[in-house]
Amino acid sequence: MSKKKTSEDELLKHNLIIRVNDSLHQKLNKLLAESDCQSIAEVARKILTSQKINCFYKDSSMNAPMEEMALIRKELKAIGVNINQQTRYFNACKTDAEKKFHSDQTLVLFTKVEGKVERLFELISKLAERWLQK
Repeated sequence: MSKKKTSEDELLKHNLIIRVNDSLHQKLNKLLAESDCQSIAEVARKILTSQKINCFYKDSSMNAPMEEMALIRKELKAIGVNINQQTRYFNACKTDAEKKFHSDQTLVLFTKVEGKVERLFELISKLAERWLQK
């Protein structure tokens, strides 16, 4: 809900009734869907008063890399949890053999992290090239 208008100048007191054809109505609806406006009347008011209309566009070509980055983030988080568990087990061990086992397990997890981070850097560099190109 919007804030209540405090001054008399900000209150919308007068009705204007206009008629538009189908093509103009479709253009206004399209502009409404892409903008931060709440109604067609708000779009029309902004056009009449020459105010800026903020439009938001989504680049669907970025969907696949973003989904892959989200998946990598989830995998890295899981690997981090596993590394924390291995570290806890390592610190709780009494014998050298157990410590060697848990350190080897942690090393395997770190090699997984290295591969994921390299893939993440590849995706980020591709996104940066695309972003900076515009």
